[in-house]
Amino acid sequence: MAEILVLVDHADGAVRKPTLELLTLARRLGEPAAVFLGKGAEGATETLGRYGAQKVYVVDAPEVDEYLVAPAVDALAQIAGGGEPGAILVASSNDGREIAARVAVRLESGLITDAVDVEAGPEGPVTEQSVFAATYQVKAHVTKGTPIITVKPNAATPEEAPATPAVEAVTVDFTTAATGTKVVSRAPREKSDRPELTEADIVVSGGRGVNGAENFHVIESVADALGAAVGASRAAVDAGWYPHSHQVGQTGTQVSPQLYVAVGISGAIQHRAGMQTSKTIVAINKDEDAPIFDLVDYGVVGDLFKVMPQLEAEINKRK
Repeated sequence: MAEILVLVDHADGAVRKPTLELLTLARRLGEPAAVFLGKGAEGATETLGRYGAQKVYVVDAPEVDEYLVAPAVDALAQIAGGGEPGAILVASSNDGREIAARVAVRLESGLITDAVDVEAGPEGPVTEQSVFAATYQVKAHVTKGTPIITVKPNAATPEEAPATPAVEAVTVDFTTAATGTKVVSRAPREKSDRPELTEADIVVSGGRGVNGAENFHVIESVADALGAAVGASRAAVDAGWYPHSHQVGQTGTQVSPQLYVAVGISGAIQHRAGMQTSKTIVAINKDEDAPIFDLVDYGVVGDLFKVMPQLEAEINKRK
């Protein structure tokens, strides 16, 4: 059975949810093998094994933490080049897409980005993607070299498959280019009790209809009741009502949660491109002709300032 390499996304050894999803998908294709870069592998190995990793390649080198993505490219390309993996799976983040693209060039292999599903096919992995601003769903497979695939968060539900992985320490010969751009400082991310926008199972987003930063508490209250992340449309962000880091859309963050609640959002094409792959979509808007209603599974035509407090009360009642 072919080895399927999974690049581990982690924070100081704490494995992020998208990696667990990738390991679940990797089991459909072959034998999962995790590639762990940086410090903290000791604590992560048990988690990786619990979700099916049969092997963990560890690259504990200062270059990984001190420089930008090039050392990760060197490491992943060297590990892949030392064997014949059936595929390489990477979380579809900004860094993940860049690493995958560079590795594809190094290995002279085909690349598929932003997959929302991966299955085994007769000629290798077959992916499903949303294209042209999420207007079409397409299936694709790589025809040259090792398939390199970036997968959107929430593409699969993490499923445990306990294993005791073999751990192999890897010494990487880093290229000169790998140390060309050094990280000189880091600032900790602002902590929040809410889940990460890209990883959240539920996202509640507010748009122009919220009518001001002072009214975004109605979005946050329902999000907190659901244990959801908070998003915003570009109109709300451009107006200064909510931080850009929460913008959902083609020019912001692309999300694919189990449930997406669009509140006071008209449904412009650039916003739809960032959330159209959500499993279930609910919209609340007072304009019954808003384009967002062409997309949703459930729609509520009404004043969000009346609907949202009732929704919050009903959610809390059912807890």
